Amino acid sequence: MSAGDHIIVKRMGGAYQHHGIDMGDGTVIHFSGEPLHQVEAKVCRVPMEAFLQGGQKGILRYSEGVDVLPVEETLHLAEEHLDKTGYSLFRNNCEHFATYCKTGKKSSLQVKRYVRVGVTIAAVGLVAAETYIKNKRKKDLKRT
Repeated sequence: MSAGDHIIVKRMGGAYQHHGIDMGDGTVIHFSGEPLHQVEAKVCRVPMEAFLQGGQKGILRYSEGVDVLPVEETLHLAEEHLDKTGYSLFRNNCEHFATYCKTGKKSSLQVKRYVRVGVTIAAVGLVAAETYIKNKRKKDLKRT
């Protein structure tokens, strides 16, 4: 791992990943907000151990074709955002922050994945409800 890496650590037994930028000096800049601690969330610099909270660190590797910023710019963007607030689980979370520092564009694959799953569950629920209603109507019509 080196300065400017977009690092990740699993949280809540792997339910989600927390993201930050490795500053290369044993510290990480990250958006401190997490699903249950959004109110006091802010971009802060912490020791690597505090960021990891006993978890295993990993590096997020960007796909070929994704333009990443030079290391110096990534570090500058991270430091420039220190103490900023405005955490939003769906629009401005730790992954949005780290991705922005690394690429200049805010994005969260976790949010996109969870939204896809939510939409799929909702669609299945609607189909099930529609099937139930149709079957109930058929039964009610047979009784009359």
